[in-house]
Amino acid sequence: MLRRLDRIRFRSQRRDDFLDLADSPNTSDTECTEEVMVKPHLSSRDSEELREVEGEQQGDSQAGPGSFSAALQDDSRTDLNEVKGHLEIALLEKHFLNEELRKVKEESNVDALKQELEKERCKRMELEQKINDVLRSRLEDSPCLTPKAPPLPPPPGSGTDKQKDTLSNSFLKWLYDRFGVYIEDFRFQPEEPTVETEEPLSAKRLTENMRRLKRGFKPVTNFKRNLTALSSWYSVYTSAIAFIVYMYAAWHGWAIPMFLFLAILRLSLNYLIARGWRIQWSIVPEISEPVEPPKEDLTVSEKFQLVLDVAQKAQNLFGRMANILEKIKNLFMWVQPELTQKLYVGLWLAFVSSCLLPYKLLGFIIAVYAGIKFFIIDFIFKSCPKLRQRFDTPYIIWTNLPTDLQLKERSSTTLNRRLSECEQVTSAGGRGNLSTAAPTGVSRDEDGGRYYSTKRGAFHEVFSLPESERPLTMCENGWRCCLINRDRKTPTDYIRNGVLYVTENHLCFESSSSRSGSTKRNKVIKLLDIKDIQKYKVLSVLPGSGMGISIATPSTQKPMVFGAMMHRDEAFDAINTQYNKILSMSTATSPET
Repeated sequence: MLRRLDRIRFRSQRRDDFLDLADSPNTSDTECTEEVMVKPHLSSRDSEELREVEGEQQGDSQAGPGSFSAALQDDSRTDLNEVKGHLEIALLEKHFLNEELRKVKEESNVDALKQELEKERCKRMELEQKINDVLRSRLEDSPCLTPKAPPLPPPPGSGTDKQKDTLSNSFLKWLYDRFGVYIEDFRFQPEEPTVETEEPLSAKRLTENMRRLKRGFKPVTNFKRNLTALSSWYSVYTSAIAFIVYMYAAWHGWAIPMFLFLAILRLSLNYLIARGWRIQWSIVPEISEPVEPPKEDLTVSEKFQLVLDVAQKAQNLFGRMANILEKIKNLFMWVQPELTQKLYVGLWLAFVSSCLLPYKLLGFIIAVYAGIKFFIIDFIFKSCPKLRQRFDTPYIIWTNLPTDLQLKERSSTTLNRRLSECEQVTSAGGRGNLSTAAPTGVSRDEDGGRYYSTKRGAFHEVFSLPESERPLTMCENGWRCCLINRDRKTPTDYIRNGVLYVTENHLCFESSSSRSGSTKRNKVIKLLDIKDIQKYKVLSVLPGSGMGISIATPSTQKPMVFGAMMHRDEAFDAINTQYNKILSMSTATSPET
């Protein structure tokens, strides 16, 4: 049917090309109606097409009118689909053109240019207004442009007045040309908001910023290291000379001029170094760190590891800064009243002294005390830690000040302890007092009345240890970690999650996968059996940046690793301290035996 319609359409187009006989002036009505005159104009091809069309019409008439209507519906449907496709293409083209137009506007920055042009136009109009005002005032003041009167004989002295006016006008013009630009600088204008563009995250940029920060802090760290070396008498001759010079200057009231002179001397040396002089002076020899050349092409794993290392350094740096700020805040907010009270009394003494004593005497006392404190008292306190813990008031205040995180941990520990005591009292009922109310499976500390237990039961029962063995104070709750036993081959035995404890004589690992309180998967290591203990890094993607502790014993071929520890350094210090303590005690008792 479609072929027939196409042929009819084509035939109608071809017939339109022929001249209409009815419109021809050379033919009559009879000629137009005769079929013989029309047939010679048809070609053989058209005749064949007509025959085919007639045959198809006969077949269509036999088939019925339903097929013709269906063909028309299909034809209209295809036309609608074509129109719909063209509309979609037009909408997409419009969207693309709008995006290109927006990009062109952003690149050309038409709006900003219009704003600047408008500002410049306003400035030009203001300057023109000022010039017109100045010219108008000059015209009003000048006598030569006043309305002309009948010429009168010039009075005596008129020439001198004209010269004075000319000189005054030239002087005013010179002042405006000389100082007009500076006067324009004092014009008040609204401050334009500046928006800083944020750079996208890049591993290379992040590493470079960390290196820049390290290089920027290097002069500060060097200065602090030199001061520490002076206070610790690292070089006896240098510290002695510095102490004598400082005390002499403080005795004569020259402490402030001495510091200013040292600052000028430092700037002079920096000028010479910038000019190419090789001047190196330091009390402590500088340690040159190897500089790794930056890699251009990094793999995905290297980029990931680089981001993790930088994030760990940033985390530690932000943690130290947060601890300092929180300690200062807690000092002034009376979180620890006994510590803030010392600061309060010291401030009152300083206030009364500043009101009663003359400033010269007060400065002399402060300078002398600072020199003695820096060179002598600090040296004694650093050499004798016990004296420092008892008498160094600033050190005592700073070390005992808690951070917000420590306060939160203390409050949670106190709450848990109160809840456990309430549970013990309720479980005891009326059968006895608190001393006899210790539940089965919980070991009691006779000295402090504290109970030590694990998730599986009493501590000494879980690890099959004597009742005297209990966790140390710094690891009452243990450290979450995973035990990696490299001697085992099965996955369940190779790595196990659990909690690590340290007692006076043992290192205990409680596996979280032990069933029904079974102790087969738990691990107990005697501290005296440890051959080597080191810090170890397993894999950075693990919790705690993969930090762990490697422990070698005679019973294992490969060292056991306690990895994925969030507080690795704290655990290592506690274990190493207790290990050295037990080792020294055993070496001290072995000769006697």
